[in-house]
Amino acid sequence: MCRLVAYIGQTIPLENIIVKPVNSLLEQSHDAREAKLAVNGDGFGIAWYDGPGEPGLFKDVLPAWSDSNLPSICRMVKSGLFIAHVRASTLGTTSRDNCHPFTYKNWSFAHNGAIGQFCLIRRDIENMLDDKHYTARCGCTDSELFFLLLLTNGLDDDPHAAIEKSIAQITSLVSEKTDFSQPIRLTCVLTNGKNIYGFRHASDDLSPSLYLSDRLDHGGHAIASEPLHGSAEHWHRVPDDKLLELSLDGAKAYLLDTSRPQAA
Repeated sequence: MCRLVAYIGQTIPLENIIVKPVNSLLEQSHDAREAKLAVNGDGFGIAWYDGPGEPGLFKDVLPAWSDSNLPSICRMVKSGLFIAHVRASTLGTTSRDNCHPFTYKNWSFAHNGAIGQFCLIRRDIENMLDDKHYTARCGCTDSELFFLLLLTNGLDDDPHAAIEKSIAQITSLVSEKTDFSQPIRLTCVLTNGKNIYGFRHASDDLSPSLYLSDRLDHGGHAIASEPLHGSAEHWHRVPDDKLLELSLDGAKAYLLDTSRPQAA
């Protein structure tokens, strides 16, 4: 499984979240504490914002700990909103196109988990995409396809509704074509460059971990696969089927109703 982190707050060097903490994302890339695999060495990526519009994006297939450029970039680049991810691949080859975060215009998205028996429903998901998002696809992962489904389902206009509808559609497809022997597990963070959204959902109630920080020493909030500091006292586990919305004003939580029928 992968590890991810997102930050919103005052402008800080990326290293304050990605490199410096005792359990930073860089540390989790080779010694994750709350994952099936301790090593997440199949690439990494960072998407950061400096005002409205498309984010900056840096991705590579190297393990994060072995890329000598990463600490330098994280020291020099400053941002008040960014997402970072280290990958342990479950589906798709090790390539830049398959590394997270995935971006589309002002949106960035990162995922930890997997859509069980994806090969059996991939074509059905592809058929749900509208043309502009279908042609935006670059890689071959379930993660990118789920992101494009969110965009097709109106992520720009109503993130809450788009997430509920997309999860319900995936669940319906899996239930029709498989026996859930490989579960759906979705722990996701995404941002439009203004707010950060994060949620956990799983068909077997075993979604990968996600934590929300109290206000950090340098201001702002983070959500991460694991607490970034040695003590988890100031980090709170995000419950399943709760949607977090982080802004400069703080954090809000909403219930995700993923079981009700969704309009086509």
